[in-house]
Amino acid sequence: MPLLPLALLFSLIAVVCAAFLLVHAFRRSVGTGVMVLLIPCYVFFYAFSQFEHRHKGFIVAGFVSCAALAAVFLGLGAHALAPPPMRFPPPGF
Repeated sequence: MPLLPLALLFSLIAVVCAAFLLVHAFRRSVGTGVMVLLIPCYVFFYAFSQFEHRHKGFIVAGFVSCAALAAVFLGLGAHALAPPPMRFPPPGF
């Protein structure tokens, strides 16, 4: 059960880092901002190749790592909340 609050924490950090990327993309041009917003993998290309910020390393690392950790903890937390599978007796009894 303590995994779901960790998933929430990491997802909030990832959203804040993604907001930095999105604001920077829209300041660059509207087309770039729309591509970062709507094309799923373009945000990674933009973050590594075109994003320029004093704290680029922290923002990009925070976005990628916290998004991955949030997905892992959310999956583990949801798996812990799922009911156990029903076990059927073996055939022949």
